[in-house]
Amino acid sequence: MCGIAGKLNFKNQPVEKTDILAMMNEIKHRGSDDEGIYLNNNIGLGHRRLSVIDLSKNGQQPMADESKRFWITYNGEIYNFLELKKELLKYGIKFKSNTDTEIIIYLYKKHGPTCLKFLRGMFAFAIWDNEKKELFLARDCVGKKPLKYYLDDNVFIFSSELKAILKNKEVKKEIDWQAIDEFLTFKYVPAPRTGFKNIYKLPPAHYIILKANGEKILKQYWDLDYSKKFELSENDWQKKITKKMQKSVQARLISDVPLGVHLSGGIDSSIIVALMSEASANNIKTFSIGFKEKKYNELDYARLVAKKYNTDHQEFIIEPKAMEILPKLAFHYEEPYADASMIPSWYLSEMTKKHVTVALSGDGGDEVFAGYNRYLSAQLYFKLKKLPFKKLSARFNYLIYKATGNDIFYKASRQLNANYNSLADFYLSVIQYFSEKEKKQLFEKFLNLKINNSYQEKINNYNWLDQLLYISIKTHLPDDLLVKTDIASMAHGLEIRSPFLDQELMELSAKMPANLKINGYNKKYILKKIAEKYLPRECIYRPKQGFSVPLDYWFRGEFNNYLEENILNKNFLDFGFNKNFILKLLHNHKSGKARNENQLFTLLMLSLWIKRWF
Repeated sequence: MCGIAGKLNFKNQPVEKTDILAMMNEIKHRGSDDEGIYLNNNIGLGHRRLSVIDLSKNGQQPMADESKRFWITYNGEIYNFLELKKELLKYGIKFKSNTDTEIIIYLYKKHGPTCLKFLRGMFAFAIWDNEKKELFLARDCVGKKPLKYYLDDNVFIFSSELKAILKNKEVKKEIDWQAIDEFLTFKYVPAPRTGFKNIYKLPPAHYIILKANGEKILKQYWDLDYSKKFELSENDWQKKITKKMQKSVQARLISDVPLGVHLSGGIDSSIIVALMSEASANNIKTFSIGFKEKKYNELDYARLVAKKYNTDHQEFIIEPKAMEILPKLAFHYEEPYADASMIPSWYLSEMTKKHVTVALSGDGGDEVFAGYNRYLSAQLYFKLKKLPFKKLSARFNYLIYKATGNDIFYKASRQLNANYNSLADFYLSVIQYFSEKEKKQLFEKFLNLKINNSYQEKINNYNWLDQLLYISIKTHLPDDLLVKTDIASMAHGLEIRSPFLDQELMELSAKMPANLKINGYNKKYILKKIAEKYLPRECIYRPKQGFSVPLDYWFRGEFNNYLEENILNKNFLDFGFNKNFILKLLHNHKSGKARNENQLFTLLMLSLWIKRWF
């Protein structure tokens, strides 16, 4: 796992070594083991290495093929690289290393862009063809590894993190207000925007080719297809999914450095622990994070799993002082980003790195097997929206929410009081932090959000659940969840591997009937049935907590002053934010009249982002 960067001048102007070095220095946290640079007139490639496979100097990057025609800088892990190497050996290729990096070079040399169909893993890489004078860049299927770039008429600059791109004199630092509009809706900036004008994210499952004359080709190379379903018995599905998950976990155990697991106590990470223990000869290391607020603490469940599999278990408790790191997070996350679970993710990665260099996680289980409450909200809405007593049902759900505090009933009440023209509109209403009406009250610059529905025609023939899963995998997964994991882990030189996001497992799950993912009001139905063979029942059948943070308590307590100092700061308000609207959010939250912690945290992180970068 590494950090990459590079620069291509279109008008044959030489790339300065100092430019590449400056970018490398900005992302040195991503790879502390080695650094390399390739310069050839108008092209420059840089690499920071975190050694995981083949710890020798033979794995140094940028790396070239035997002829020195192709040069690569690469970040990632290819889990099937040994099988690919066996095939390439048949063509008489002589490898100088035991790395997956070298496999990619020769696959590209043989197949060109179609080499991507052979790769199973997580990656972002760039290959320079010194004969054709063109640069090829690609990102993995679901976006586990980042790749950002700047492009104008004179230059193309790319890196794993945009803070490296900003080190170049050609890049003018400006706020993209359309991206800020999207951020206030989603709590993250959807691809291809980043929050900075003219700096973009390469979307997952895409490649881009840059020719020396500035010509650009952007193309998608992979997609999930939910249209074709396998007709199997429930028992056969359990066997098929279990076997695929076992293979996925086993493939992610290949390493020349110590491994562990992030164990939240939820079903996803707990199954990973079970399957990893099944495949390992020695006791595995597990790492968990918790809060002193019991409502948000899953450590009891994590301990049950750790005890059952006799793991070497480590825990860390987060207290409100953890929010003192928020300015640091505004730097490392570099884009406007307000998923509060980045706080425990940061500390969990910091703790884990003290013991191992690679950790497996349960990321992706909710997207692949339908684990979010929003899917139940959708099911409830579609069942009740046409009934004549819809308004009465909305009121009933609201009263249940007031009695139980369960957010799913609040969301159901809100949705039943609304009318949606499409499934995308419904999805937006469930996940949005600020509505269009609220954004207009907050800041007059904001425009009506235009949802990217370029894939709508493709998914129109899917059932409602498959449509929602597809949308989530295209948006929330790569631009929120995987960003959180990559930044928190790589800031500490830690590699995270996600078995649930195995390409073949995701493709298999897409062929599964929807009723095996949500059965009645039971989420992750098939996964829970599989888990019964591995986990204590109380870890399986319990309310979902997620990696949530007690912001509601923190913002009513000792961090209220910190919050107000930042979001009522004159420098922040002078960008055009409505002070009275923000004061209303604060008052309603402190008085208990409303739960506004998510909106307040979004504004807090935006203020810290603007302060750090502008």
